[in-house]
Amino acid sequence: MVVKIQVNNLNCWFKNTQVIKSLFLSILEHEILGIIGPANSGKTTFLRCLNRLNDLNPHFKSKGEILKDGRNINTIKLETLRQEIGMVFAMPISLPMSIYDNITYGAKQHGIKNKKELSGIVEESLVKASLWDEVKGRLDQPALQLSGGQQQRLCIARTLAVQPEVILFDEPCSGLDPISTAKVEETMINLKDKYTIVLVTNNVKQAARVSSRIAFFLMGELVEIDTANDIFVKPSDRRTEDYITGRFG
Repeated sequence: MVVKIQVNNLNCWFKNTQVIKSLFLSILEHEILGIIGPANSGKTTFLRCLNRLNDLNPHFKSKGEILKDGRNINTIKLETLRQEIGMVFAMPISLPMSIYDNITYGAKQHGIKNKKELSGIVEESLVKASLWDEVKGRLDQPALQLSGGQQQRLCIARTLAVQPEVILFDEPCSGLDPISTAKVEETMINLKDKYTIVLVTNNVKQAARVSSRIAFFLMGELVEIDTANDIFVKPSDRRTEDYITGRFG
């Protein structure tokens, strides 16, 4: 398997509080890596390290290295990095504009102006996000009129429109009903063949359903990482078993 992202001895702090401790981790190309663990385990902090969103916080500092395709992410221009490593947040953040303009916003920012090309990007992105059939007849309508689940898939489509290589999902179904959750999970599974996906979720059943491998974080440390089947059937650490069986967390 090809390593897409390599994390070497990553340590992170907010002010004087260390939130990630001596993390070594490989993320493989075209896998869904699920990250689970109780609150305050460093899951979202780690996710935001991968495209340097934590850098926006003046109290954040880190040591160690993160390599994407063998290149230190600190040497990659931020605009390029965040195009290559997109992120879908817990709550859908639809822009106050039409469905069409939501999808083309990023592409236009990257210099694409041709209307035919933009329309192709819109259709392709919405198809990949499993939303095309539901909105193809009303692309000029406000995105904020969509349901919560549809808006989350719209955010996925907007991320896909700038042609990322890696997609980060931070609790993407936390506010969704079961039917909408199932559609987002199906979308993630379908995307795996062309993208590398990292999913932070507090829903261990969701992690089991969609993940190729699962990493269990606890108090800023990686306890273990293994295939989804092995994590849930025969975890190597008792703390992992206690978490996934609901004894704590």
